[in-house]
Parts: sequence; C-alpha cells; structure tokens
Amino acid sequence: MFCIPKAAVLHGKSVGFALQKSHFRNVKAQLSLFKRIIFTKSKLFPIVTIAIGLVVVYDAYGLQVAVNND
Repeated sequence: MFCIPKAAVLHGKSVGFALQKSHFRNVKAQLSLFKRIIFTKSKLFPIVTIAIGLVVVYDAYGLQVAVNND
C-alpha cells in the first residue's frame, strides 16, 4: 500500500532536483558570459583618467597600467 505513494514522491523529488540543477546551470552559464563581456570590453577600451595634465590608464581589473605626464 505504501509502495506506490512512496515511489511517486521519490519521482517528484527527482524531477524537482533535476529542474533546480538545470536552472542553476543556465544561470551559471549566463553569468560567465556576462563577466566575459564586461572584462572583454574593459580590455578593449581601457579606463583613462585625465586630471591636470596627468593621464592614468587602468586595465579591466582596476590595476594601473600606465602614467603619462605630458
């Protein structure tokens, strides 16, 4: 008598975990793509700060790359 409901409950749990894992995998893939776009664009177009004749260039990670004092 308890075998049929137990099997149905276990099947429902398995399906629920599979959906959750699939959703997590999709979000993780989108997040890595989003990070790649941000860092790729930052590397292509470095951030430049100009203040009173001093030019400072930063890379994608916020590290100082060059200072020009023309």
